[in-house]
Amino acid sequence: MEQNLNQIAGKFAIEGEVVRVKPLGEGFINDTFIIETEGNNPNYILQRKNKKIFTNIPAMMDNILRVTTHLKNKILCAEGDPMREAMTITPTKNGQLYYKDEECEYWAVCLFIDDTIAYQAAKTPELAYQGGKGIGKFQAMLADFTEPLADILPGFHNMRYRLKQWDEVLAKDPVGRKAQCEEQIDWIESRRDEMLAFWEKVENGIIPMRVTHNDTKINNILFDKQGNVLCVIDLDTVLSSTCLNDYGDAMRSYTNTGAEDDPNLDNVSMSLDIFKGYTEGYLSETKVFLNEAEIENLAFSAKYITFEQVLRFLMDYIDGDNYYKIKSPDHNLVRTKAQYKLLQSMEEQYDKMKEIVKEALKGSSEN
Repeated sequence: MEQNLNQIAGKFAIEGEVVRVKPLGEGFINDTFIIETEGNNPNYILQRKNKKIFTNIPAMMDNILRVTTHLKNKILCAEGDPMREAMTITPTKNGQLYYKDEECEYWAVCLFIDDTIAYQAAKTPELAYQGGKGIGKFQAMLADFTEPLADILPGFHNMRYRLKQWDEVLAKDPVGRKAQCEEQIDWIESRRDEMLAFWEKVENGIIPMRVTHNDTKINNILFDKQGNVLCVIDLDTVLSSTCLNDYGDAMRSYTNTGAEDDPNLDNVSMSLDIFKGYTEGYLSETKVFLNEAEIENLAFSAKYITFEQVLRFLMDYIDGDNYYKIKSPDHNLVRTKAQYKLLQSMEEQYDKMKEIVKEALKGSSEN
């Protein structure tokens, strides 16, 4: 495998001789490796893209190129360092954005940004603030991006699409699990109307479509050694959607006091302190372009995305576990219950969440 990886790395226009190629990170979606080169030459990130999830990888890579080009131009105008503050795609030696091997696997390379810090969780409000600032700055720099982006994840966060899938799975009940999930099914059905009402605002243009990241967990932000936001990475999921999806998904991952699949529901709740930190950081960058409807629905978007994840985990369980990787036969049901506990915590604290948004907006306007 190592020799094969070296051969694949050799297809790209990298500087210097390759010393080694070794795995990097856990690789939940893509298989990721670091390419180490000799001497003072830069290192690189090599990824085998997951073609089961990303069915149009050429379009995905084109999205990334156009977005990063826009970001780099903005960074240059601000006299920043575009090679460190934005991802840099490294093309193949014949100028392609990806390499397709003999087994029809897709590979891509980007520059490795050294001397950085990455966090796996935002355990303090201060770090949550920086995470919110990072995603907010990313969205703000792309607020004037007007080129169309390919929809590389059709139906992503689209509640009408998700509920259509849900109805189809319930009708089929392919592995006979529906009967044991009546309580959980009621969780979904009792919230159907309010979730569709939110999505109708997107469909009607009241909440606009913008360039969004769509995977806003904190380990997709690199920090410098001083703790400042440096660069947003992992842009495979960049597409046109509502920026509230980015905010809501961040709230789902940042504020959970337990694990996404925590079997002990007593561990799971939403931290208002983390919510406050992230919101203040996010609005410090985005208040200049968000419209009134977006601001009014910020707090709700946290419930929306968390509800969607409850639905998707339960739907996959009833469907026979075809999408998410599982560690036990009831893993998706455990995930469902844990995410539902998080949703309940958000619902219980919703008025406080809305008040925090108002105060954060007021505070950012005064600074």
